[in-house]
Amino acid sequence: MTDARAALEARRQDAVARLAHLDEVLAGLRQDRGADSADDEHDPEGATLSGEWSRLEGLRAEAAREITEADAALARVADGSYGICADCGRVIPPTRLAARPDATRCVTCAERAGA
Repeated sequence: MTDARAALEARRQDAVARLAHLDEVLAGLRQDRGADSADDEHDPEGATLSGEWSRLEGLRAEAAREITEADAALARVADGSYGICADCGRVIPPTRLAARPDATRCVTCAERAGA
């Protein structure tokens, strides 16, 4: 379980770092969007500020989701339910947990659920 905890904590730290970086980039973009001279909507050379804003918000939402999932998995480690399928109650194979440390279902139940 120590390996799982370490992997989850590393995954969480990575997501927290990405989230902080994205927040910084979005703050700069927010400043650019407020500039009177930022008429990039008619610039054929690159992405618009609005397009970049949407892309960054998507990446930010993904990082926030990863943090939430890592926190939930760490709570399962703490309460002893980590690695147990939420649907069937069987042990989730270690190879699945290695690939998806935040998995809540075994492969069979995940396929059945369409996840």
